[in-house]
Amino acid sequence: MIREVFAVPLVVKNNMQAANTLNTLNKNEKDRAKSLAQVSSGMKITSAGDDPSGMSISERMRVQIRALDQDNQNTQNGNSMMKVAEGAVASTVEILRTLKEKCINAANDTNTDDDRATIQKEMDAMVDQINDNANIQYNGKILMSGTYNNQVSVEHGTQSTWANQSFAEGTNPTGTALSDYKDRNGNSLGILASDWLTVSYVKDGKTYEKTFRVGSFDLAACFNNAAGGTGKFVPDPGTRDLEAYVGTAPNALAKVGIDQYGHDVMTADGKDALTIRAAAGGTDGQIGGVTFCLTDSRGNIKKAQNNMFDKFQMTVRAQDPTPDNAMVFQIGTRSNQAVKVGFTDMHAKALGMMGSDAKAIQVTTRARANAAVNVIENAIGMCLDQQTVLGAAQARLQFTSANIITASENTQYAESTIRDADMAKAMTDYTKSNILTQTAQAMLAQANQSSSGVLSLLQ
Repeated sequence: MIREVFAVPLVVKNNMQAANTLNTLNKNEKDRAKSLAQVSSGMKITSAGDDPSGMSISERMRVQIRALDQDNQNTQNGNSMMKVAEGAVASTVEILRTLKEKCINAANDTNTDDDRATIQKEMDAMVDQINDNANIQYNGKILMSGTYNNQVSVEHGTQSTWANQSFAEGTNPTGTALSDYKDRNGNSLGILASDWLTVSYVKDGKTYEKTFRVGSFDLAACFNNAAGGTGKFVPDPGTRDLEAYVGTAPNALAKVGIDQYGHDVMTADGKDALTIRAAAGGTDGQIGGVTFCLTDSRGNIKKAQNNMFDKFQMTVRAQDPTPDNAMVFQIGTRSNQAVKVGFTDMHAKALGMMGSDAKAIQVTTRARANAAVNVIENAIGMCLDQQTVLGAAQARLQFTSANIITASENTQYAESTIRDADMAKAMTDYTKSNILTQTAQAMLAQANQSSSGVLSLLQ
């Protein structure tokens, strides 16, 4: 008897449980890797693929933040430069205060010529210190030497100019006789034709003085003529150092000079003023100070009248023509968002305290000392103007810095909401993904046990 033996096929089917578990394991592993990257980097967008538009917005914000931070650094550096310059100017002002005291002392006739010579030595030393202050440096830049001045576009430079608004409106320097001068209220000043007028001024460190009878002279004639029509108020009879200034119509008497840009300078209230100015422009032609002294025919000083003439205020400072070399501080994230600050020449010559021969103003006589008082007063005014400019620039930079810091903080906050990860959530997701990964690994081992049974049969 023949017995048939049939072979039973042994089929190893696809292990779909293991395949599904493996897919789940891979997905959990990707999630775990993503969560791990977020936890380790602190960002929820770690690549452009995570969020392309969010990544682009975030990067633009980061550029903005870095630019703002650099702007803030620029303002801080600029403010430091302002403080250095302001300190030098403040030192010069303090020196000028002391110099004024010395001049007032030298103008007193209780001093002998030897005393005045001693005072002059002190002044020479202090004027030299003014030049040292002007050469103060910041990062190798000499600040107050005029190198970084604002533009002076007038061809021959600006002319030192003084205006006096104490006299009656309509008082014309080229038409109104001194004996007809009135105060602002229309009251006569009591200047007589028999009075004597002494005009003194300082140019190039030297003092010039002229005394003549008032007569029928107007202010312009005072600068062009001496008593009796002989001589000039200048070292060179062929020229003049001072002139009466009258602006162009309309409101000619309210125009008190021409600024560094060539524009007319008006009085603050728009009313008439009596104006005088240096005949030449630039620091070589500048007049350091003009002093008037009226005396009667007996030699007595007419104090009330002199007080009126003492009210001449400098309205335009003498400057040489220069290109625009002012300091520019970049304080914005875009082109030309900047602050420009000019550093005026603070050398003794530019302040009218020293001549081109490097000699300081003289106080060796009472007349020279008296003229020097107004020179120093004008110099103090120049320094205070520059100090005001520097102080305003400091305040501007401080406000700018505060605004930049606020803008940077707000931009950082906005960028953080886009790109920075929620660490608690990221850690939770990582822990979850890690547990799921471990679970999937265990389940994969279970799913592979059927295949292991088949392998045992083949042994």
